[in-house]
Amino acid sequence: MKPEYDKIASIINEAKTIVILQADNPDADSLGSALALEQILHDMGKDPLLYCAIDMPSYLRYLSGWDRVSSSLPSHFDASIIVDCSTPVLLERLFSSGRQQQLISKPCIVLDHHGSVAEPISFASIVLNDVGASSTGELIYSLCQAKNWQMSVGALGFLMTAILGDTQGLSNSLTVANTYRVLADMIDAGVDRPSIEEARRKASKMPEVILRYKARLIERSEFYIDGRLAVVTIPQNEINEFSPLYNPGPLIQNDLLMTENVGISVVIKSYDGGRITAAIRGNAPNTVCDKLAEHFGGGGHKLSSGFKVQDGRSLQQVKSECIKIATELLA
Repeated sequence: MKPEYDKIASIINEAKTIVILQADNPDADSLGSALALEQILHDMGKDPLLYCAIDMPSYLRYLSGWDRVSSSLPSHFDASIIVDCSTPVLLERLFSSGRQQQLISKPCIVLDHHGSVAEPISFASIVLNDVGASSTGELIYSLCQAKNWQMSVGALGFLMTAILGDTQGLSNSLTVANTYRVLADMIDAGVDRPSIEEARRKASKMPEVILRYKARLIERSEFYIDGRLAVVTIPQNEINEFSPLYNPGPLIQNDLLMTENVGISVVIKSYDGGRITAAIRGNAPNTVCDKLAEHFGGGGHKLSSGFKVQDGRSLQQVKSECIKIATELLA
């Protein structure tokens, strides 16, 4: 049993109201983990609350309970759990508002699987960051198993969704032997994987205008390093127009990775006011996404990472530096 488990259990046992936080870039792993914890803590007699600074993307709304995630941090709680995030860089909206002071004054648990980050959450009471887990969902499953915490079929379904999200349906190298064992146990417990997949596919269907926008993104995708690096940029006006219908990043990123020779794909978003963000995804054996993100002060794991720049550099400067560092890493 990991030494962190007992301290996590102690914090949870002593708390009544527990807020579960996701980063500003929620995905299937973070939302699935948060919803699973909500049920697990509720079954323990706790009062769990869900928080994320942004609205849940439409492609995640097939997960029942997404609408319980509030963009307002509650005023009163006894402890907090941050899932799928171990750096304040990914909690920018919370920190820019000063609301992190509420977390600092109470016990704070961090559950993640991305490994080392350039800037950790300094006020965390305990950090469980297991790079051996395929996802935060798998990490939570292992924690609950070790502490004999009840996991309902509903909670297990959310954890399965989290695992499938980060492993791309068990297709990438984050999937290890234990991942298959965990999913087999979940299926034995009554989780219906086909229904989860069908719900995800239904939610992922796009309107015609998004399909045509995807064609535009494909047309302006750029390839470097003999086709090993794919880059596409998305300006503020397109973010405003299309994000309410479909997140432009996931819309194009997997297609770039499916292109012959591409090892890393980078989707760069440029916002008014100078903020620039990047989502980085990789194909094995090009497992350097975390290192590329860390160069810019971001973080993540070897096949999925991201960063944010707000220091006055232009889009072209960030893009050029990203290409330069990626070239060095892939070499």
